[in-house]
Amino acid sequence: MQSILVQLFISAGFSSLWRFPYLCHQNGGGGFLLAYVFSLLLFGIPLLYMEMMVGQRLQVDNIRVWKQLAPWLGGMGYACVLVRILLSTYNSAIISWSLFYLGSSFTLPLPWEHCPLAKNVSGTGFSCLWTVPHQYFLYHTILQASGHMEDGITSLVLSLSRGSFTVWVILFLIFVFEIRISVLMLISWVLLFYILLLFLFVRAPFLEGAFASLKRLVTIELSTLASVDLWWQAGGHVLYSLGLGMGTIVTSFSRNSGGDNYVKTASFVALLNLVTSMLATIIVFLVLGFWVTTSGHSCVERAASTLKRLISNGVLPQEAQPPTNIAHMPPQDYLDWIISLPKELQGDIIYFSPSCSLLVQKEEFLQGPGLAYAAFSQAVSLFPDASFWAIIFFLTMFTLGLGTSVRILEDIVPSFQNSISFFTSHPRLITALLCLGGFLGSLIFTSQPGSYVLSLFDDYLVPLNLIIIVMLQNGALIWIYGAKRFKQEVFSQQVGLLQPAWAFLCLYVTLPGLLVLLTLCLLRLHFQSAAYYFSWNSSMSQEVRQPYPQSSLSRAALLALLTLLPIPAYALHHWWHSENRNRRPSAVAQATGSLRSSRRQTDLSNAHEAQKTWLQRLHLPWLRHLRLSLTGASKSSSQSTLPRMVSRFSMNVTPSQQRSSSSAPENNADGHEETAGEKLPENSSSSWCYL
Repeated sequence: MQSILVQLFISAGFSSLWRFPYLCHQNGGGGFLLAYVFSLLLFGIPLLYMEMMVGQRLQVDNIRVWKQLAPWLGGMGYACVLVRILLSTYNSAIISWSLFYLGSSFTLPLPWEHCPLAKNVSGTGFSCLWTVPHQYFLYHTILQASGHMEDGITSLVLSLSRGSFTVWVILFLIFVFEIRISVLMLISWVLLFYILLLFLFVRAPFLEGAFASLKRLVTIELSTLASVDLWWQAGGHVLYSLGLGMGTIVTSFSRNSGGDNYVKTASFVALLNLVTSMLATIIVFLVLGFWVTTSGHSCVERAASTLKRLISNGVLPQEAQPPTNIAHMPPQDYLDWIISLPKELQGDIIYFSPSCSLLVQKEEFLQGPGLAYAAFSQAVSLFPDASFWAIIFFLTMFTLGLGTSVRILEDIVPSFQNSISFFTSHPRLITALLCLGGFLGSLIFTSQPGSYVLSLFDDYLVPLNLIIIVMLQNGALIWIYGAKRFKQEVFSQQVGLLQPAWAFLCLYVTLPGLLVLLTLCLLRLHFQSAAYYFSWNSSMSQEVRQPYPQSSLSRAALLALLTLLPIPAYALHHWWHSENRNRRPSAVAQATGSLRSSRRQTDLSNAHEAQKTWLQRLHLPWLRHLRLSLTGASKSSSQSTLPRMVSRFSMNVTPSQQRSSSSAPENNADGHEETAGEKLPENSSSSWCYL
C-alpha cells in the first residue's frame, strides 16, 4: 500500500498539476489528449507493469537490477541516477515558485490580484494593464524574466535562489535523519490534494466565459495529429509522469515480497494519473476561457464600471471619472486617457483596475510552463477568505513537489553505497555531495532566463534521455534476457489472459514506438526553427515565441551525451575485465603444464640414471647385452613417449589428481604412468579449464 501511494503521489501529483496543462494548451488541447491516451495504453501501462515486476522479482535496487539481467548494459542504472539528478535540479526551482507563492499568500489582499508595481507608476506599471495581473506577477515579481535566453544568465533572482537553497536543506535533513513518511500521512496528503482540486473544479465553471476555451479540450483537429511536437511531447510526458526509466519504480517495488497481481496496480496508477491530469487541465482551461472572454473591450467596460462604482463610494475623486463613450473606444485610447491624468491618480486607477487584459487575447494566451501557477492563483483568489485558501493550496503544491524530489533522490544514496565500497563507510558524505551539487546546479534555473533553460531541460533533455534509457531497458529485458524466459518466471502467478497481449506489446509495439519517438525528437532538434521557447516581452507584456539559440541546443546535446556516458563506459569496463578473466586461466594452465612436464622429465631421467649405474656395477658377461638394450629403451622412452604422455596428462587432470599421479613415477619408476593416466575421469578437462 505504501509503494502504491508513493507512486500515486508522484505520477498523479506534481507533474500532472503543472506540466500536463501547459503541454496540452501548447499542442491544441483535444489532439494532445488523444495522443497522450494512445501512448499511455501502448507504452505507459506495459512499461510500468514491466518495471514493477522486475523490481518485485529481483528484490534489488535499480543499479544492480540491470547488472544481473544484462551485465553489458549495467551502466543503465548509473544513467538513471544522473537523469534523476538533472530532474531534481530544475524541480527544486519549480518548488521555489510554490514557496514564493506560499510566502505571498499571507498578505491580504493577495498581491497577484492587482498590479504589483501600481503604486510606483512607471512603464512597467502601465504594461501591467496589457495583461492579467496573475501573469504579470509571475513573470515580473517571481521570475523577473529577461527578454532572451542569453540575457542575464549570471544574474540570479535572490528570492528563488533562497527558495531553492531551502528546498535542498530540507532534503539534506530528510536524508541524514532518515525521516520516513507514514502511510496515514500519505493518505492525508493525497486526500487533501484531491479535495482542493474538487473545490476548484466546482468553482471555476461559474466564471464569466469559462467554457470558451473548454471547447478546445474536447475538440480534436485532424491537422494537429500530424504535428511532430504533439506526439513527441505526449510520449515524453507518459514516461515523465509515470516515472519510467528513472529506477524509482523498480526500487520501490523491490521492497515487496508478495506475488500480487500488478496488472491492476499499473492500470489503476495510469488511470488515476489520467484523471488527475484531466481534472487539473479542465480547471486551467476554464480560467483561460475567463481571461479570453474578459479581455479587450470587455476589460475596458469592466474597468469603467469599476471606476464609477469607486467614485460613487468616495474611494476615488471625481477626476477619475472615465469618458462616457470609453466603452466604444479602442483599448489604446483608454490607456492614453490614464496617461493624461495626474501621477497620483494614475497609481490609484491602475491599482483598482480589474483582473483582465486590455489586449484582445486569443486562445493561445500564456503558453509557458508557468501557466498552471497563474491559472490556479486566479482560481484560488475567487474564494472568500482567499488568503486562507491560497496558503492551503500552495502549501499542498510545495508538499507535492518536495515529496516528488524525496522520492526521486531517496534511493540514490543506498544504491551508491551498495555499488561503491568507499561510500559504505561514509554514508553522509554522498548525501552532502548530492545535495550540494543539486543546489549549485539549480542556480542556473533561478537566474533571470532560468525559466527558459528550464523549458529546454523539461521539453528536450530529460524526455530524450528517458526515451533512450527505457528503450535500452526494454531491449535488454525482452531481447537479451528473453521474453519467453521472463514470461515463464513472472506470469506463473498472473492472469493468463494478459500474457500474449503483454508479450505482443513489449516485443512488437513498445520498442518500435520508442524508436519512432526518438527519431521525432532528433528530427525536431535538427531543424532549429522547430525548437522554440516562449520568452517574456516586457514592453508588450506578453509572451513571444522564439527559437532556441544553437549554442544552447549544442550544450543540451553535450549534457545528454554525458548523462548517457555510463552505459558505454560500463560496457567497455565489463568487456575489459571479461577479457582479462578469459586470458588468465590459459596462462596459468600453460605455466603449470610446463612446470609439471619438466618436473616429470627430471624425475624419470634420475630414475633411468640410477638404473644405468646399477647395471654398470654388474660385471657378468651375460647381462651386458641386457644392459645395453635397457639403456637404449630408456633413451627412446624419455625422448618420444614421455613428452606426449606428460602433455596429455597435464591437460586432462585437475590439480588434486596431478598431485596424486605425479608421485607415481617416483615410487614406481617402471613405466606405469600411462596406467594412471587412463584411469582419469573423462570430464576432468572442464575442471582444469575452469581453474
